[in-house]
Amino acid sequence: MMSHKAYSLVAGLFLSLIALGHLLRIVYSWPLQIADWSAPMWASWLAVFVTGFLGFTGLRLSRK
Repeated sequence: MMSHKAYSLVAGLFLSLIALGHLLRIVYSWPLQIADWSAPMWASWLAVFVTGFLGFTGLRLSRK
């Protein structure tokens, strides 16, 4: 079984990588196409803040 510290660390790192990916999409203006739907850039801004906050919180909890 995984400890709470290890789970928080893994989740924090994973969410931080997702936030970084969305930030890179914003910086380099990469398009995001899912089937015939094109994701708007504001969705990546929202994802950066949400996943960044959750990643930061997970990493902070892993240190306790």
